[in-house]
Amino acid sequence: MTHDAEERVETLWAAATAGDEYAAADAVLAALDAGMPMETLLLDVVAAVQSRVGLEWMADRITVAQEHTVTAVNERVLATLAHLPTARRSPEPGRGRITVACVHGEWHAFPARLLAEVLRLRGWHVDYLGAQVPTPHLVAHLHRTDPDAVALSGSLAPRLPAAHAAITSCQSVGTPVLAGGAAFGPDGRYARLLGADAWAPDACAAADLLAGGPPPCRPLCRPAVGRSAEERPHLAGHEYADLTGSAVDLVRGVAEELTRRVPELAPAYAERRLGHPAEDVASIIDHLRAALYVDDPELFSSFAGWIADVLTARGIPARVLLPVLEALAERLPGSPRALVMLEEARDVARR
Repeated sequence: MTHDAEERVETLWAAATAGDEYAAADAVLAALDAGMPMETLLLDVVAAVQSRVGLEWMADRITVAQEHTVTAVNERVLATLAHLPTARRSPEPGRGRITVACVHGEWHAFPARLLAEVLRLRGWHVDYLGAQVPTPHLVAHLHRTDPDAVALSGSLAPRLPAAHAAITSCQSVGTPVLAGGAAFGPDGRYARLLGADAWAPDACAAADLLAGGPPPCRPLCRPAVGRSAEERPHLAGHEYADLTGSAVDLVRGVAEELTRRVPELAPAYAERRLGHPAEDVASIIDHLRAALYVDDPELFSSFAGWIADVLTARGIPARVLLPVLEALAERLPGSPRALVMLEEARDVARR
């Protein structure tokens, strides 16, 4: 990032955290007037401000309300830029049509919207469908518009099962899928596991990849006949199904157990204006389900480390994770893979 871009980030950040969408719009328009290319402005300034939101919230330097304010202002900034005459480019001949959508249940739509704007700048006809698109409606859209590819966005790991359903459903009608977003892993490992036709780490990489043409749509993969249970992928295996079916009761039971084992926790949450401990328990269970779905203990242990850092930044000792993980393990005696993941997460929480 250039020094000029860094200065523009600081200016936009100040306006966005103040909730001043007019100052934010003025900041990006000034950057354009100074000669900054539109794509550079989108990727090196607007996207950088949005990435900073999560880091600042995690470190407890901004509140949830401020986080939402910055995102809302940044969305207005994107809309402002998208409606400028310089951004209203007609699709270039031969570029084709791309559908950009978030997987069902995924409300973090900003990365997808950013990609849509970058692709439009590069001459694509883009259908931007927004947040949490139910898979049947996504497929109906594909039948109606016949795009060259779908760019599917997912930010949170618990959305991976829904992403899998969307990927296979799109491919079943012959539309290739480009997956992107943090949910698919930093190296795209889950995109490959779930059968996506391509993966990109960010909007620039996705646009560069599509510049060579949409990826070919691969045939739907099915487990080979005769492979042993140990050799087959664990997607939607019995442990995942059992945990999914019992998740509501588990959240209630573990949250109650947590308040008994750590009675000071509820006052600590109230003092720091956090949610209820049950919300964190539900998130832990959702990430355990996702780790079981893709059979990757690292997904769950990484999440345990992340939530430990979040709690510590808010003055809540990370050790409160231990009774949660222990209570879960006590309730899942017939789930050997889950027990291994829970033990690895306990090791992370003890550090």
